[in-house]
Amino acid sequence: MVMTTMLILGATGLVGRRAMTLALADPRVTRLIAPTRRALPPEERVSNPRLDDLIAGAGDGEWRADGAICALGTTRAAAGSAAAFRAVDYELVLLIARRLRDAGVGRFALVSSLGADPRSLFLYTRTKGEVEEAIGALAFPSLTILRPGFLDGERAESRPVQRAVRNVLGFLSPLLPPVARISSVTNVARQLIEAAVAGEPGSHVIGAGQLAEGGN
Repeated sequence: MVMTTMLILGATGLVGRRAMTLALADPRVTRLIAPTRRALPPEERVSNPRLDDLIAGAGDGEWRADGAICALGTTRAAAGSAAAFRAVDYELVLLIARRLRDAGVGRFALVSSLGADPRSLFLYTRTKGEVEEAIGALAFPSLTILRPGFLDGERAESRPVQRAVRNVLGFLSPLLPPVARISSVTNVARQLIEAAVAGEPGSHVIGAGQLAEGGN
């Protein structure tokens, strides 16, 4: 059995929390590194350095892992401006990916978005496409990009519009093709864990149709 040290970024978010739970239950994962801005509850096998300290260059050894998951992200509304959104979803994500590549991480799994395209007219999908492109240029031995659609689950912050959309999509789900259905957070987290533990060489994209509720 392959024994893996795994790093998870975004461990306080919707996808990252689920990935943490699954990773802790996976016998292949011997150690978890989860850098965050706010402290996590103490957990055996989990190292929880301050993300800002790592970004500043302290504790560089904490970047060393066999595989890494990046589930960091925000929205323009939550960030407060287009610039603040880009500072997280492009600049911070790319900085972290570079640090991980420099530290020798061999398997990198990124949560992106349905419709990601560097030529998109929309800020959100354009930024996601641009960061996919930039991370692809880093040449990780194994890179897996997940492009989920609308994600299910309860978020820490209140998002009334997203709750309304979730209710509508849930009602219409039997009539929709898989790519248009709600993406299961559990399916996304499982794919991330598998990519970080046993990702195949090369670059791979997993689309929303493979991540839909009811999918495998």
